[in-house]
Amino acid sequence: METTETSRVSHELPVTTTDSSGSTAKKLTLVPLIFLIYFEVAGGPFGEEPAVQAAGPLLAILGFLIFPFIWSVPEALITAELSTAFPGNGGFVIWAHRAFGAFVGSMMGSLKYLSGVINVASFPVLCVTYLEKLFPVLESGWPRNVCIFASTVVLSFLNYTGLAIVGYAAVVLGLVSLSPFLVMSAMAIPKIQPHRWGSLGDKQKDWNLYFNTLFWNLNFWDNVSTLAGEVDNPQKTFPLALLVAVIFTCVAYLIPLLAVTGAVSVDQSRWETGFHAEAAEMIAGTWLKIWIEIGAVLSSIGLFEAQLSSSAYQLEGMAELGFLPKFFGVRSKWFNTPWVGILLSALMSLGLSYMDFTDIISSANFLYTLGMYLEFASFLWLRKKLPELKRPYRVPLNIPGLVIMCLVPSAFLMLIIVFATKIVYLICGLMTVGSVGWYFLINYFREKKIFEFNQDVDHLDYVNEEQRPKHEEDHDS
Repeated sequence: METTETSRVSHELPVTTTDSSGSTAKKLTLVPLIFLIYFEVAGGPFGEEPAVQAAGPLLAILGFLIFPFIWSVPEALITAELSTAFPGNGGFVIWAHRAFGAFVGSMMGSLKYLSGVINVASFPVLCVTYLEKLFPVLESGWPRNVCIFASTVVLSFLNYTGLAIVGYAAVVLGLVSLSPFLVMSAMAIPKIQPHRWGSLGDKQKDWNLYFNTLFWNLNFWDNVSTLAGEVDNPQKTFPLALLVAVIFTCVAYLIPLLAVTGAVSVDQSRWETGFHAEAAEMIAGTWLKIWIEIGAVLSSIGLFEAQLSSSAYQLEGMAELGFLPKFFGVRSKWFNTPWVGILLSALMSLGLSYMDFTDIISSANFLYTLGMYLEFASFLWLRKKLPELKRPYRVPLNIPGLVIMCLVPSAFLMLIIVFATKIVYLICGLMTVGSVGWYFLINYFREKKIFEFNQDVDHLDYVNEEQRPKHEEDHDS
């Protein structure tokens, strides 16, 4: 770990380091990290449209204006503190393990990983949903299935080529995919009628769709923690990158939403995923519609790459901690990327991508919700359990203040659970039971020495801090 006196945030060139195996790897620097976080969470205003369909313009605008403060900011603050205190690729798995032991660490890893790969599955579907407006042949049948399959394979290979490449690709994809929305918002200004922003819609509220749309578009801030081991000087880079990404993401959602709801008057039912492209055609013409469709495809690529990276590096981190067999952390000789994690995550997301889109995002949200309860509890308990732990960034609140900070988003998480559908309960129930079984299965593999593990996680479950090995104390300090 670098000392504070010698460390600095690098903004320009990627930093090259050598890992323990002698392989050369480029570290993520500030700007690529900002855009990777942006794509972990948003990737642009694509997919925000159903909030208007569910509850009308006013509640959609208020949702994207208020929700970041009650959800995104607390989650980003927790991620900044714990990622800088424990800068490893295990991310939230490390936090839960250090707080509550091996079982909770394993459950955290399983729930967050499953929510991640389900989320990855949504992006090829979102991409094809926009493309079908230009190419109707992709609406159903084998052309749609082939397009989803081909895009998953090609984008997974890009991920295999390296995180530094993915990071700089995210910068380009982010800027290019947002550019048509800037043009559309500017051209919409003369047509805006502010009274339209106050409309509550003309149909019954669909709270399940509304809350899931907000949550899906503004969560997953902590996913980037699984890349902490790949970041140059994470103690300083992470907090700044998260701050910029939160502001950037909120503005990227609000400006197009205000522009379109103010400038276009259509039946509320038309506000389905992909409506921004239709609105662009109404505001400026077919050329802008096509530009936004292209931007949607590029955004989906960025989203896929960022989320797949987090899932793959999470598996590597879990293998390093001993939660998974050692082969899950194997890296490519050519690109120094965790190819086993990338392959497994891509295959799982491919299988899930043929689910209904709403069920995909609802299932991802539900599992993520369960993981977030564990994350909030881990954050609070680590403050109490390890008060002297070196935290390069520390949320400036005492424990009562932190409890309040976590209770507000926890109340919202309960809404995600309450409004879930039966199919989501079924899918997530089976996956949660499977996560419990997976923990005991891994222990069986370890005891019978069926697979090789880096270390036995049970050896790290200390009753108190006095039992910790001296080298761990030195690492924390």
